Amino acid sequence: MIYKNILVVFLFALTGSTVAAQQLSWQQVAPGIWKGVAGSPEQYDLLKAAGARPAIAALHKMGEVSFPLDKQDIQATATDGKTYLRFPLRRSEQLFGLGLHFKTVHQRGKILRLHVDHYGGKDNGRTHAPVPFYVSSAGYGVFINSARYITVYAGSAVRKDSKHRPAEKNRNEDKTWSSRPYSDALEVLVPATGTEVYIFAGPTALDAIRRYNLFNGGGALPPRWGLGFTQRVKSLFTAGEVKAEVDSFRLKGYPLDFVGLEPGWQSRAYPGTFEWDSRRYPDPAGFVREMLDKNIRLNLWINPYVSKSASFYKEIAPYTGTHTVWLGEVPDFTIPEARKIFFGQLKKDQVDIGVSGYKIDEVDGYDYYLWPDVARFPGGLTGEQMRQTYGVLAMRYSLDLFRKRNERTYGLVRASNAGANRFPYVIYNDYYNHEDFITALINSGYIGVLWTPEVRASKTSEEWIRRFQTVIFSPMAMINAWSSGTKPWSYKDVAAPIKKLALLRMRMMPYWYSEFAKYHYEGTPVFRGMSLEPGFENSTHASVKNNLEDNPYLEAVSKEVKDQYMAGQYLLVAPLFAGQQSRKVILPKGKWYDFYTGKYVGDGEIISVAPGLDKIPVYVKNGGIIPMMPSMLHAPEKGQQVDLEVRVYGDMPATYRLYDDDGETMDYEKGAFDWRKVTVTKDAKGRLTGSVEEPHNKAVQTYRKITFRFMTAEK
Repeated sequence: MIYKNILVVFLFALTGSTVAAQQLSWQQVAPGIWKGVAGSPEQYDLLKAAGARPAIAALHKMGEVSFPLDKQDIQATATDGKTYLRFPLRRSEQLFGLGLHFKTVHQRGKILRLHVDHYGGKDNGRTHAPVPFYVSSAGYGVFINSARYITVYAGSAVRKDSKHRPAEKNRNEDKTWSSRPYSDALEVLVPATGTEVYIFAGPTALDAIRRYNLFNGGGALPPRWGLGFTQRVKSLFTAGEVKAEVDSFRLKGYPLDFVGLEPGWQSRAYPGTFEWDSRRYPDPAGFVREMLDKNIRLNLWINPYVSKSASFYKEIAPYTGTHTVWLGEVPDFTIPEARKIFFGQLKKDQVDIGVSGYKIDEVDGYDYYLWPDVARFPGGLTGEQMRQTYGVLAMRYSLDLFRKRNERTYGLVRASNAGANRFPYVIYNDYYNHEDFITALINSGYIGVLWTPEVRASKTSEEWIRRFQTVIFSPMAMINAWSSGTKPWSYKDVAAPIKKLALLRMRMMPYWYSEFAKYHYEGTPVFRGMSLEPGFENSTHASVKNNLEDNPYLEAVSKEVKDQYMAGQYLLVAPLFAGQQSRKVILPKGKWYDFYTGKYVGDGEIISVAPGLDKIPVYVKNGGIIPMMPSMLHAPEKGQQVDLEVRVYGDMPATYRLYDDDGETMDYEKGAFDWRKVTVTKDAKGRLTGSVEEPHNKAVQTYRKITFRFMTAEK
């Protein structure tokens, strides 16, 4: 239990019996956060799996607010070993979240069974991160803390006791009849005898998300090198081939911070030995050391399934589940001895010689290769509970390896869930639809996970550069070339603009780093949907349908907006996809400026843009302050200082909080960081001037000479 002395309503259920719906009793557990308990919750849940601990001090800074719903309208029923929950919905509100979706952003009216799985092409709840948290446009969020396959009816059914039951219509004569009548409730089925429920107040939807993120410890803060560029090399590369590829990046002038080694680094994979292949890597320690001397970190592919050929197989076998994955045995990470053996092998063989992270593969599904729900594990979990949390457990305990060395890591994972917000892992998959990748990036911001629209290979150079543009404005700038062997320069006719984009990623590192710090300390997701941006409508008002010709802007913002997103405090990113020469961009209310030129582009309107092949449309809100550093081939090392150029957009005074720490260690958790206020004001003649607050902690100062560039004044 994270909090003690919680008031609970126990809804006792006997097999075959029915218990009337009851209201929950609520206990406030942090500012703007309340917990209720329905029935008898299971001992194992999502928060326990993740080891989540609230960032209480940060939550107190957000301040107190009132309970956001009518408590009388929240009901729970426990019967037949299941728990039913009901939450009210207003006619005007839209719902977001409920998992990492790839095709939809609006979730009202959907029926979802939240189930960890490899994404199979449909938004039905089976996905890499089926997080049971939703946020409403009305400014509140709801989280169901259960490690079960939860079914959500998100305003899809009408109860006969509904307070706002719609009028019955005669389909024979009434053309307004609908097969999907209005529903005023979201209902949840939890296949367990009870569950915890958490309510997060706003007052805005973004505030509710911030509280949810902070309740789970805040967002991830990657090392600086994690925000640079990464290349994953072909599966069976040797040490010599990796060295040659790293040297080619340097010689051609493309940035590179970390390299991913795929299954061939192991002596056996699918299942794995978690030991270096002596033929491909005869001197692992020397190889890792040589890479580090070149400012290159190594990230190793694993899936956690143990081969009988592994040196530690006999030790760990008693602590594995009843079923295998590709004949590899599945360690039960809830058992300390299993963790000691498995992660002890990673520590001894890899982390202790300088490996910087992992790509944790195949912890998601499909059903035909993962363990079935009938599987059992020696720690007592069912196959269902383990499936919902295995990726979370793998992230949690691999992160501990680096934390004990006072080092940060940044990696990839195929499955996550609630409570894992603070883990420095980015979700990826084998799906490869560019448009859907952007929708997933938008949805990731609603549920406290990170997602990358990775690049692998493309049919044309146009597709290549369009995909590459979006990874530059994402949590991880990655080419995943494990199969294709593609390099940034593989498409020669666009090699020059690709290099420019990669260097832009490096130049923007001060901005990305500050925005990730806000994610960690304040809970604000770095990449998020337009519905969370002030000045952007997101309601479902029926009146919208009656005045579309009179107000096309209101029509546009009331629909799903899944092809443009916010990146950090100030940037609006509007990707183009292969085959597109132009597109429409919906600008929130307020002045907006072109990122590249500083030119004014619009205010609360729909604009059409045709930027050409070499640019991705990016816009900056009025008062935007974007700190940038010189182009570099590697992220600044610990103790290294760089110059800073502060770009200013628009015509109004503004402030920005610039974050700094050593970029590599966990010392920021002990107070070794600094926030410096950047201020833009108008002088007596109405001209903008800029200043930066003096350092508060001189021991962690990365930025040396600081200059200002007023982009809009240069037009």
